[in-house]
Amino acid sequence: MSLRILSASDVADIAKGFSPDDLVDLMAGVFHSLSSPDIAQKNIVQPHRATIPTANHTVLVMPSSVTGIGTATKIVSVPTAAAPQAVRVRGLPASTLVLDQSSGGVRSIVNARNLTALRNAAGSLLATRLLLFAATVPNTILAVGAGAQIAAHLSLFLASYPSITTCTIFNRSINERLEKLAARLRAKYPAVIFHIGALEASKDRQSLNIQAAVRGANIIITATSSTTPFFPSAWVSPGTHLCLIGSYTSEMHEIDDTLVKRAGRVVVDSREACLHEAGELMSAGCGPSDLVEVGELIAQSANGKWSPDNGLVDDLRSRGDVTIFKSVGVGIQDVAIACAVVDRAEREQIGVVVEDYDSDV
Repeated sequence: MSLRILSASDVADIAKGFSPDDLVDLMAGVFHSLSSPDIAQKNIVQPHRATIPTANHTVLVMPSSVTGIGTATKIVSVPTAAAPQAVRVRGLPASTLVLDQSSGGVRSIVNARNLTALRNAAGSLLATRLLLFAATVPNTILAVGAGAQIAAHLSLFLASYPSITTCTIFNRSINERLEKLAARLRAKYPAVIFHIGALEASKDRQSLNIQAAVRGANIIITATSSTTPFFPSAWVSPGTHLCLIGSYTSEMHEIDDTLVKRAGRVVVDSREACLHEAGELMSAGCGPSDLVEVGELIAQSANGKWSPDNGLVDDLRSRGDVTIFKSVGVGIQDVAIACAVVDRAEREQIGVVVEDYDSDV
């Protein structure tokens, strides 16, 4: 049996072939299955992730399987706060093993460093299309963070919403990573005005006014491991939609309790996972009835296409003056995106193939 190895550049080339609609459709199917008890019980195996501490990282091992799609295990290394700066600036190394459903052998090793961010961005875009208030035509977007998650989100959102004319990115400081991200986005979206700023005042640069940026944003995306909220609820204007991607422990909080409660009910990728891992929701005292899974907002039609459950969506919008999507990531997203990438790699003959990788000789 042969093995296909897909590097980061291979994955980037393949990802360019997916349109925003392709990615949203893929995640809609994933989340609909996850939130449909009959489908999930029969077709989804998703053990809780294993956590392994190492010298500089917390290693997360996430196996999962979806009938009809595939089986995969993702391994991602999250730098600890005590890790050297040189380690932390390199981001999150990750790889996904995709198994062959027939033989049980490894079909492909996929570099998932940026693939994880892409699947998260696709889930956020799906939620935004469902939740953004009907009268809102977004023209301003605000992002907090400058890593792979923010890069993937902004690239996908700007491609999906050509109405956006202003994009502001705040990072803890104005550093090389932030400036490179802004330069790449400016080159890709020349019609958009980009601003960058520091959350912490810099001695040699004038920071943007974060309060004004928050008040003016139609969409806010946060993707950091902050343990304190970035801004008070009062700064967020009614009608704003927020995507919270960064926090994944009880100690992490990207927004305050008041803002969580302004949404009425919060839309999440997984109710069970977020009740145990989403610091903002735990701090605000959210229980199961306060959360709605994004898959519950999706009505599957007879021909396999998805559509929103308009009644439930309208009810959610009526419960508060902002909408919030909170994601901690679920393993079947990794299965879906990795298998889609491997399928396309095989069709287009991308990657390095190791012949006879597994044989009984």
